[in-house]
Amino acid sequence: MQEILDAILSTDSTSADFAALKLPDSYRAITLHKDEEQMFAGLDSRDKDPRQSLHLDEVALPELGPGEALVAVMASAVNYNTVWSSIYEPVSTFGFLERYGRLSPLTKRHDLPYHVLGSDLAGVVLRTGAGVNAWKPGDEVVAHCLSVELESSDGHNDTMMDPEQRIWGFETNFGGLAQIALVKTNQLMPKPAHLTWEEAASPGLVNSTAYRQLVSRNGAGMKQGDNVLIWGASGGLGSYATQYALAGGATPICVVSNDQKADICRAMGAEAIIDRSAEGYKFWKDENTQDPREWKRLGGRIRELTGGEDVDIVFEHPGRETFGASVYVTRKGGTIVTCASTSGFMHQYDNRYLWMSLKKIVGSHFANYREAWEANRLVAKGKIHPTLSKVYTLEETGQASLDVHQNKHQGKVGVLCLAPEEGLGVRDAELRAKHLPAINRFRDI
Repeated sequence: MQEILDAILSTDSTSADFAALKLPDSYRAITLHKDEEQMFAGLDSRDKDPRQSLHLDEVALPELGPGEALVAVMASAVNYNTVWSSIYEPVSTFGFLERYGRLSPLTKRHDLPYHVLGSDLAGVVLRTGAGVNAWKPGDEVVAHCLSVELESSDGHNDTMMDPEQRIWGFETNFGGLAQIALVKTNQLMPKPAHLTWEEAASPGLVNSTAYRQLVSRNGAGMKQGDNVLIWGASGGLGSYATQYALAGGATPICVVSNDQKADICRAMGAEAIIDRSAEGYKFWKDENTQDPREWKRLGGRIRELTGGEDVDIVFEHPGRETFGASVYVTRKGGTIVTCASTSGFMHQYDNRYLWMSLKKIVGSHFANYREAWEANRLVAKGKIHPTLSKVYTLEETGQASLDVHQNKHQGKVGVLCLAPEEGLGVRDAELRAKHLPAINRFRDI
């Protein structure tokens, strides 16, 4: 691994140099163990500790197949899917690997007694498989997490509709929280040249997800002048939604849970902010009963901030806790676009406020190839910025995942893999200097 790292850190390594590197037989990776699937049985979600389930193991280098690449991972990041995997909720991810393994002899490689996690990376291509022309060893890349087979016509208009659509590092093996990752080469995109490895690794999953959910015609189709209610507006997903709303001429109404998160939203340029903790919103009277008076109170507060207008779009991802309120406060004919459900997957709402007011609920999941590419292009051009707040070592991934699980983080949490320290990998210092305050916005709070 040291020879690989030396080649990456060198300023004069060529593609031929990378192609000539001898690859190791094994590498270090963050894994789950199949024989520990029941380790948290009987515990509430909040009591499940990713530090107990996530392991740093030495794993075998996977065989490289056609249309694939082995990538040296300089940095990765923690997403909620890493947390879900680590606490075996809502199901064990080993079921995903078993089903994928039944698809073909090539996919059988993924069905192992361990699962290498991680759906983000920034790094350098080491090898490409047969049939790959667009990428070569030595290319600096980031990867989006859409894995598809594209053998069905269903996926050719929107790759998210492929019946074999999966999220790499969650529903497939050999993810990015490792020194080396295996990806399909159609997951690869150019690394933004003005960012460090850890900054470049952090937008991937959440940036593409927010783009499809809010901007794309496959999601809410946001337009100039829209009022957009954004739950968790300073978080990993919401922080990108806030940026897209501001960049697209919409008005974000940012819902946060404390003053520090409100300050982050103001630093991004948002003005309409609701601190749900300070204002005491309690949308549930008890475990089974919502409180419509709290929906109405939220709606009134939104109108105070918008000059009497309701929201055109609700950017929904908490799920169970907030969904009833989201449906209620959306304007007549408006859109609630939903993904993730981090507070619970079983949503409840009063359908009268949906059907009689002609509102729409749109389900959104990650992004198709084009959406992911467009989202990365905006980062590369300095239009959308990373929201990296803290960086851990690979050995500390369990703690990083616990912080996300307990909502102690801001923005995105990064993980150094092969990179020996933060701050490496910048190729365009001029563009970086232009945007440095925005790049560091979440680091400085």
